[in-house]
Amino acid sequence: MGSLRGFIEIPREDPEKRPVEERIRDFREVYRLLPEERLRRQAARCMDCGIPFCHAGCPLGNVIPDFNDLVYRNRWRDAYERLRATNNFPEFTGRICPAPCESACVLGLIEPPVTIEQIEWAIIEHAFREGWVKPEPPAQRTGKRIAVIGSGPAGLACADQLNRAGHWVTVFERDDRLGGLLRYGVPDFKMEKWVIDRRIAILEAEGISFRTGVHVGRDYPVDQLRRDFDAVVICTGATQPRDVRVPGRELKGIHFAWEYLWQATKRVARDDLEAAGIPIIDAKEKHVVVIGGGDTASDCIGVANRQGARTIVNFHIWPAPPSERTPEMPWPFYPHLLHVSTSHEEGCERVWSVETIAFEGSNGHVERVITVDVEAVPAGPNARRTRRRIPGTERVWPADLVLIAIGYEGPERSPLLEALGVELDSRGNVKADAHFQTNVPGVFVAGDAHRGASLVVWAISEGREAARAVDLYLMGHTSLPTKGEGDLPLLR
Repeated sequence: MGSLRGFIEIPREDPEKRPVEERIRDFREVYRLLPEERLRRQAARCMDCGIPFCHAGCPLGNVIPDFNDLVYRNRWRDAYERLRATNNFPEFTGRICPAPCESACVLGLIEPPVTIEQIEWAIIEHAFREGWVKPEPPAQRTGKRIAVIGSGPAGLACADQLNRAGHWVTVFERDDRLGGLLRYGVPDFKMEKWVIDRRIAILEAEGISFRTGVHVGRDYPVDQLRRDFDAVVICTGATQPRDVRVPGRELKGIHFAWEYLWQATKRVARDDLEAAGIPIIDAKEKHVVVIGGGDTASDCIGVANRQGARTIVNFHIWPAPPSERTPEMPWPFYPHLLHVSTSHEEGCERVWSVETIAFEGSNGHVERVITVDVEAVPAGPNARRTRRRIPGTERVWPADLVLIAIGYEGPERSPLLEALGVELDSRGNVKADAHFQTNVPGVFVAGDAHRGASLVVWAISEGREAARAVDLYLMGHTSLPTKGEGDLPLLR
């Protein structure tokens, strides 16, 4: 497996980043792949570790040591075939996945782990350059028709797998362009949108039908949907934003992160929002406050920097996590560590352990954010951690633009879900059995609409597994693959 001494002799090299002063002037991707010869050396760091925990760390069950070894041996075509057997869209995960596989890498016990994500990205881009990624329509059709609602990563993966099984698949998307979260929730500086368009062109050539600007349940009645299709898969995502319900919330200048990121992508694509009657949200010369500590908040910071914000302050309600694993975060589980994103590098003030308690302003527009310091309260053995406010620690922050990025409460309560009659679980997500089927026969669910807001790699995984369940439901048998039970459980 790889070079016998590669993990000893070769240090880890991450993908190169464009200089800050250069990249904040545009929305092109920040990261650049290493030259292939250096990437082959990185692949040589993969050990013959006996039990490759990276398999379990990957929600897709990618057979990572195999494609690492093939890259090291310069067998790129074989590496591509090995990778695409488990991952429909390595060009997405190779760019924007947080790489839980690397957290589970055995080498990571003693050294920095193998650069699995970068190698995955390199394999798929090499395959595109060589012309190996091309339309492969199924040889036979079953005659079954399936509707996939939503064109995000779960919907695209589900559609791809069902099409490979020979079914006729139609993907419905309520927005004007395809990609869902990939299109409008991920800024271009993390993944340029030609990457999505390139893949969509292949899926269309393979026989998948895409219908944009169709809000199923409103524009397309559900009763007609059930008549037209043999099965339905809900892949609408978890797009109901969690709000900050404090005095002053009604002031102008306070927006959900999704709205801001959606606009940013539209503007990069040169859509005329003003002509469409949409007020522009712009950070130029403004004091920007971003509330939230996840990737979405980081993305907002990156956009605000590129728009020329005067200042950016990022509020985190919890204390700063450690920079290294603790006994509460043992290997090989994915650790909750301090993360400094490329957006953080570009400039912002990160403030930890603060809670927003009010917005203030004049003439109907926000001008200030009021916070109070909080401290974590130790949780019991089976209890969730809580926090309490510290009296006398109130602070005032200037704010012309406030962006709320504190997560999502699940899928929107749309006419689609109501008309289908699907049950929701205690968290507000669409409830399903072990085979991704809802309480309504023939109606399935996958991705964030099922599990809550999560990772793109998890959405692809669920889309694949749901497709297999649909195929089995319709045909009584299936040849579509499954990853099995290899996932590492999440630490709570």
